[in-house]
Parts: sequence; structure tokens; C-alpha cells
Amino acid sequence: MDMNQYLSMFIDESNDHLQSLNENMLELENRPDDLGIVQVIFRSAHTLKGMAATMGFEDLSSLTHQMENVLDLVRNDKLKMQEFIFDTLFQSLDALQLMVQDITQGGEGKADVSSIVSSLQAIVRGEEPGGKQPKPEEKEASSFNGSAIQLDEFQFSVLDQSITEGHKVLYIEVAIRKDCQLKAARAYLVFDLLERYGEVVKSYPSVQEIEQEKFDRSFSLYYITQKEAAELKSLILNLSEIESAEVVLLDHESLTELNSGVSEAAATSAPALAEKKTESAVTSSANQKEQKQTKETARPAASSTPSRTIRVDIDRLDVLMNLFSELLIDRSRLEQLAYEVKRSDLTETVEHMSRVSSDLQNIVLKLRMVQVDSVFNRFPRMVRDLAKSLDKKIDLIITGAETELDRTVIDEIGDPLVHLLRNAVDHGVEHIDERVAAGKPETGTIKLRAFHSGNHVFIEIEDDGKGIDRDKILQKALKNGVVKESEAAGMTDEQVYMLLFAPGFSTAEIISDISGRGVGLDVVKSKIESLSGVVSVESKLGQGTKFSVQLPLTLSIISAMLIKVGIEKYAIPLSSIVETGLIQRNQIRKVHGYTMIPYRDTHIPLMSLSELFSVPGFDERAEEETEIVVVHKGDRLAALTVEDFIGQSEIVIKNLGKYLPSIQGVAGATILGDGQVALIIDPNAFIK
Repeated sequence: MDMNQYLSMFIDESNDHLQSLNENMLELENRPDDLGIVQVIFRSAHTLKGMAATMGFEDLSSLTHQMENVLDLVRNDKLKMQEFIFDTLFQSLDALQLMVQDITQGGEGKADVSSIVSSLQAIVRGEEPGGKQPKPEEKEASSFNGSAIQLDEFQFSVLDQSITEGHKVLYIEVAIRKDCQLKAARAYLVFDLLERYGEVVKSYPSVQEIEQEKFDRSFSLYYITQKEAAELKSLILNLSEIESAEVVLLDHESLTELNSGVSEAAATSAPALAEKKTESAVTSSANQKEQKQTKETARPAASSTPSRTIRVDIDRLDVLMNLFSELLIDRSRLEQLAYEVKRSDLTETVEHMSRVSSDLQNIVLKLRMVQVDSVFNRFPRMVRDLAKSLDKKIDLIITGAETELDRTVIDEIGDPLVHLLRNAVDHGVEHIDERVAAGKPETGTIKLRAFHSGNHVFIEIEDDGKGIDRDKILQKALKNGVVKESEAAGMTDEQVYMLLFAPGFSTAEIISDISGRGVGLDVVKSKIESLSGVVSVESKLGQGTKFSVQLPLTLSIISAMLIKVGIEKYAIPLSSIVETGLIQRNQIRKVHGYTMIPYRDTHIPLMSLSELFSVPGFDERAEEETEIVVVHKGDRLAALTVEDFIGQSEIVIKNLGKYLPSIQGVAGATILGDGQVALIIDPNAFIK
């Protein structure tokens, strides 16, 4: 079978499982006694292991198997989660992530994980990586005498038939060292080893009793395999804290003799024999049920309904969007022609087509939109690791994760946000002693929020740290020649803060592997600008800093209000509009050099579109009352004066092209139904 056709699916699903593992591990760290979370983690790891093994990525499968060994002890309450176990499992997840990235880039998913594997194996042995012994759990143990196993007819028949078919049937007795503190864990390793190479038919004591440590030091079992007895004995003895292992190859005669010998020893009386058989049947049933439950638990939960999702190549969605954009332009033209012709049957048909195409438009747009949660969900783990390495206490508060962005932007925005968050953790939030000295709580707070505003999405990263020292930045900038003395004097705070984004600029006194090399924020600015976005900074010394990233939704189709100003037509995205209205000339005020108008219980800025874009043919100063559009950016408001309203319309956003420079206040252009071109206004550019 050619596995290459499944590679893309494997990579996508592996990333989903790794994300789930990270999220649930963080949740478990907050609630380490919640075995329900452990079960979820175990199932994800088990599924990932199976997928990797199927695809032939042995290193990935092997490491996940070692994680399973630890998680299995935890979910069966044989091991308590401790800090060093969390650290080791998180290291394992990082290694798995690197392996999947290697596979994504065409590699074979190989990595040197010997130290991580050794740590995981040490945990399974009941040791802390580094040689310490964790405190063993006290368990009630009961002793069993004898090691012979009573087989029922079905079990005997299975073993006998296996010999006939050429399989090797073995009788195995294993003894664990007296000083072993985790007998169940040692027994688990033996069973885990044997299940790789064959099938355990019956054990004494039962699997359940062994898991509960209700046995002395030894256990025995019947086993079907293709391995040689000597090889299996060697493998068992290589396990930690195993004192002895006896492996006997059985034929038809020795199997019958061994089983009948047990029966005769037990058959001291008819009632005793009947009781023994009943007990054996019950034990067998319980054993089989336990094994079945164990296997079912190890498998991912099977859904009773088939999957209702498919993965679609983003290029196909681009083609679909472009085709629909052209269809929408033609629809607008048809609507205008139908209005001019004034034929009822044509008007009805066009109206029906408009309703259908509107529904189709909503579906097409939703296909491309992805919640920013798909980017945000990896940050809690990153902040946790960074805070721990810097010996800081930090809470990451995420809001607006349900905000949707176009898939193409989602794929690119992750790295800039990583830089900004790392900067907030390293440079923004102070160390514990500094925070206490400043009268702040020990635990710092970083807020990561996303929200829509107009045809844009804003992502803000705000910390309650020490803020940005304006003087320190200016001194560094002057020293590095980024600005001149003459320029520095007249710079506003915002302009000074933006110097942080200059290439190679850094105020770090100590270079670390987290930040401070001067190769972070300049990359952030370049990447965001390449996405047609804008980044800005606000800060108060001693109180904190806020980085704000403005990104276009990059939707091809939006709802907009068409307006007329002089000889020009413009479109304003409806999502930016609060309301429309009229304003009297005598209501306009000049406040500190700004033109303001009363609005609700406050005053908001008033701006003239004809002045902003130098439009001939209209001057609102000559009118007693003027139409206005109140727009917003987050919770900030402003009003724009217009000449007239044309009406609401669905418009297709067209890029202005590489030959036109970026024009402030213009988000693109659209083609109207009559073939005219109208500029799309970006109100966010006018609201500070």
C-alpha cells in the first residue's frame, strides 16, 4: 500500500492530537488527581502511536509508547503525577512536535530522544530521573500460594489448537525481587513486553489482581507466540527488578499433563472440584472481561456516527471565492438592468437569484474563516514553559478566541504573536521580587484578546509589567544611530515606542535564548505589514504595555454602505458603522483644535471625507445640515461627513494593485453594478 497518499492526513491529525495533548496536560497540571483527564491524554497518545506505526514512523511510535507506559500507571492509580513527571512528558511532546515537523518537511521523523526515553523508563521503574526514589504508594497486598494455573475447556482448546497450527505455546513463571517497591509496575512491564510478541491466554493471579498488587512476588501464565523460549526469557530478565524467569515450551502431551496435574491436585473431593471449576470459570470470565475493557480503553473512543468533516485544499477555496466574486458583480449588474427595464417577471427572477446567491455567499465565506483559537491554543503551554524557565509567575488570560480570520492570515500570524508574547514574558512582566517591591501581586498577568472592528481584526497583547522606559529607548536609539538628536526632541511617546521595531534594536542588558537579540520585533513588523496589517504600542511606565495588531479580514465579499461625496462614490463596511444621521452646523464645536460634535452623552471627532480625500464638487460648510456616518474602532467612535447615501450592497473587494502605493484610509476598491469603481474606506485609519 502506498502510504504517501495518507501523509497529508497523518500530519494534520498528528498536529491535532499534539495540540490536544498539550492542552490536556496543562489542564492536568492544574488538577493532577483528575484521572478523567489522564484517560483522555492516554487515548490521544495511543491513537498517535497507532497512526505513526501504520505510517512506518518507528521513532515517533516508540516514544509515544514510552509515554503510554507512564500514563497507564497513572490512570490505573499506581503512580501519582509529580512535577518531574509533568516536565518529562512535556519534553516528550516537544520531541514529538519536532518529529512531525521533520515529517512535514519531507524527513522520516527521526530524532535523538534517548535521554527522554531514559527518563520515561526511570519513571516507570519508580525512580525520579536523576536517581531519586519517589515515595511509593501504600497498597494492601495479599499473598497467594502456588503458581499453577487451572485452564477451562475453552482455554485448553485454544492452546492445544495453537500447537497444532505451528505456534509456540509457553508456560512462564516470573519472580520479582523482594526489595521491589512497585511490584505492579514491574508486572505491567512483563505483560507489556509479552503482548508485543504474542497473546497471554491465562495468568495466575488474574490480570486485575496483579494490577492491584494482590500477589506475593511471582505470577505465571500461558502464552502463545512465534518467539523462541530462550529469547523471551532473556527479554524478561533484561527488565528492571526481575529476579527470575522460567519459560517452558509445551507440546500436546506436556500441556495435557500440566493441566491434568493441576486438576488432580485440586480434585480432593467432588464438591471441591465443582467449587474449583466454578471459581476458575468466574476468574476466567473476569479476566477476559478485564482484558477486553483494557483493550477498549486503550483504543480511541469509537464514534457511533461517521465523521462529518472533510479537509479541503485552500487553493480550491481560493478558486471558488474568485468565481463567486465574478458572479456577484454580474448579479449587481443584473439587478440594475432589471430596475431599468421594469419587467415584473425579470425583477422576480433576479430577486430570487439574489436571495439564493446571498445564501451561497454566506456558505462560501464561512468555508474560509477559521477561529483564531487555532493559533491561540498553543500559547498557554509556551507561556507556562517560559515563565518557569525565567522563575516568574504569569497568568495568560485569553479572550475573543472565537473571533474568525481568513485561513491565509491565520497561517501567517502565529510567529509574530509568538515574538510579542515572548517579549511580554521576558521584558514586560517583572520578576517576583520586583513585583512585590512595586506593590504588585506576585503573579503577573498577560491578556491576549481578539475582536472584530470593521473589515479588520484586532489582536492585543497587554501585560501589567514595568512598562516601556521612553528615555532608555531614546538613549539606545541615539547610541545606535537609529535617530538623530534633532529628531529625538520632537518625537511623541508612540513614535519612540515604535523604535522597538527598528532592525537590530534591543534594550536587553543580557542576551538570552528567549529574547534580547534584537531579531524579534523587527520581524514582527515586517510580517504584519506583509499581511497588510499594522502594529502599534501603548505603554505606561510601571503599569504595563499593550501591543495592538490590526489585520484585514481579507474577505473577498463584504456588506457595505454606498455613499456619494461630490463626484465620487465610496463604500464603508457595515461592520464599522454604528449609525447614520444628520448634524446641524450649529452643533459643531472646536475643542483643543479638534472638530467635535455631541453624540449621546459625550463628544466625538468629526471628519470631512471631502477634505480627507480632496474630493471636488462638495463642501459641507456651505450646508446647514450634513449627513454623517458614525463609525467605531473597538470602543472608540468618530463621525464622517458625506453628501448622500446610495444604499446597502454586497461588494467584492479588489486589491488596488502593486503599482499604487498604500493609501491611508483606503482598504481596496470594488466594481459597482453600473461598472463604476468605488473606493472602500477603512474607518480604522481615521480613529486614533
